[in-house]
Amino acid sequence: MTSVLDRSERAPGAKDDYFAKRSLQKGAAGWVLLAGLGVSFVISGDFSGWNLGLAVGGWGGMLVAFVLMGLMYTCMCLGLAELSSSLPTAGAGYGFARRALGRLGGFVTGMAILVEYVLAPAAIAVFIGGYVESLGLFGLTSSWPVFLACFAIFIGIHMVGVGEALKAMLAITVVALAGLALFAVGAVGAFDPANLFDIVPDDAVAGSSAFLPFGPAGAIGALVFGIWFFLAVEGIPLAAEEASNPAKDMPRAILAAMGVLTVTGLLVLVLVPGIAGAEAMGASGSPLPDALAAAGATGLATVVNYIGLAGLVASFFSIVYAYSRQLFALSRAGYLPRWLSRTSSRKTPIWALVVPGAIGFLLAALINNGDRLINIAVFGAAVSYVLLNLSHIVLRVREPQLERAYRTPGGVVTTGIGLALSVVAVAATFVVDPVAAGITAAVMAAFVAYYLLWSRHRLVANAPEEEFALLAGAESDLR
Repeated sequence: MTSVLDRSERAPGAKDDYFAKRSLQKGAAGWVLLAGLGVSFVISGDFSGWNLGLAVGGWGGMLVAFVLMGLMYTCMCLGLAELSSSLPTAGAGYGFARRALGRLGGFVTGMAILVEYVLAPAAIAVFIGGYVESLGLFGLTSSWPVFLACFAIFIGIHMVGVGEALKAMLAITVVALAGLALFAVGAVGAFDPANLFDIVPDDAVAGSSAFLPFGPAGAIGALVFGIWFFLAVEGIPLAAEEASNPAKDMPRAILAAMGVLTVTGLLVLVLVPGIAGAEAMGASGSPLPDALAAAGATGLATVVNYIGLAGLVASFFSIVYAYSRQLFALSRAGYLPRWLSRTSSRKTPIWALVVPGAIGFLLAALINNGDRLINIAVFGAAVSYVLLNLSHIVLRVREPQLERAYRTPGGVVTTGIGLALSVVAVAATFVVDPVAAGITAAVMAAFVAYYLLWSRHRLVANAPEEEFALLAGAESDLR
């Protein structure tokens, strides 16, 4: 086996030099930091965005969406816990799909994840800018300086080192969780179950009721907003090469993060509309403070409003980490230009941090529509979920002998449920925002053309994800 498929990397010693310039800091994170990373990916979704689904499906529709999408993420994360314990590389989802579905399948999965992680920070930057303006901070009347500051400051912290970045993310995430706890304390006394069902059923829609005011179709439309409670938690395995003990730490961190997010998501889903009404909260830009204000707790509303900004910052900060590791892995293996995977003396992927950050800043400044940007990210995520669940199923069937430090309860039945629900989620994105879904599909098609015409001839055979797959092929031939 040649070490590198492209001739430019075949010189003596090229292998060692190539990977010496593309290495991450090993042993920097234990399971607590990894679980904190998973929660920080998602925590901003509890503060805003999900509530817009109330206007699409009513509270009953959002409850159905939360249960179904929560089940989808739980099933997928149980599969990812197994895969990450078996194949611990920075490529994570792309690496799993590369082993199970081949090079093209791995590339499509990696690019779908990358679309999600590049677009999500741009959307969150827009939301942060809106928060800063609404709070009257710094006297700003335009948000682009906020976008620039977000990308510059947090990319800068990531460049210092992964350990420092993960600790900072955990601290901000703890503040955000404290804000949710404060909200719950202030909200529970004003809760009235009748407020959950204050949307008048639409008699023109088949199957409408007080529980589903827009019928079953509204519940389907709400699925995309149900994703907001969990979006990006699947990024934890991207830290595999920097984990202390990935075989044990990854499953523990993934399951702990899902447990926390399920509790916090259900908390806001019940209390926010239960205080201020589903109809009013379906149009709110800051549902938690608005709900507290409706309950007369204006002082606490102000505090939670500021803490909501911390939640947005936590998710922004962590997803910057995620996009850099996904881009690093795809570039190191030659699927994308190799220079993007070069790391600094502090073992941080400089270009994989800066280039997507520049793209994200431009998208935020030029489009300045957080809802549209997040819908594009959700479509990319949903496509990757289909492929990740399928990868677990394929590897269970094709490679039953693969060493697995953790095994998914229920096996392929569990990820089969995740697969079916992720296909439904992809379809739902076209219902909610066909323009965003169409844009993402076109971008993915362009990347596939790039792979077929250019990068598939320039892959690095001894990149970790490639070696995993090639060794599996060699073992199969021996049998």
